[in-house]
Amino acid sequence: MNVTTPHTSTVARTFAQRLSSTRRGARLARLLAAAELRAWQMSPSVVERAEQIVAELSANAALHGRVQGRDFRLALRLDLVAGLLRIEVTDARGDQLPSARVDFTRSPDAESGLGLILVAALADRWGTQPYPPGGKTVWAELKVRSS
Repeated sequence: MNVTTPHTSTVARTFAQRLSSTRRGARLARLLAAAELRAWQMSPSVVERAEQIVAELSANAALHGRVQGRDFRLALRLDLVAGLLRIEVTDARGDQLPSARVDFTRSPDAESGLGLILVAALADRWGTQPYPPGGKTVWAELKVRSS
């Protein structure tokens, strides 16, 4: 007798939302992410780190990844088995990829260019991937403890 057990997904929670490529959309992305992570009962330290990462990636999508009439997308994925929270922000500008090499020598008084330094400092890993036909996804991962 063969018994098959159902395959359960390792992804415990997901969230995705399209937002306008504006400063207002970036602010809303941060607020929505924080509210969702609190609803998932994530620790306050994870929520704070994730909220700041979402704020920076969303601001970059609205400022550098903006294409008139196109939105950006925020996605959160919590994998309890791996103990990982993945944050993804997808925009319409695949021609402008951020450098994986972050310049940590930039002056803290600089008015721009510090966002990815902050992302690199807060995330356990981050990177980019193409989003065909012409966009890109910037992602960051945080290790989380299962409750």
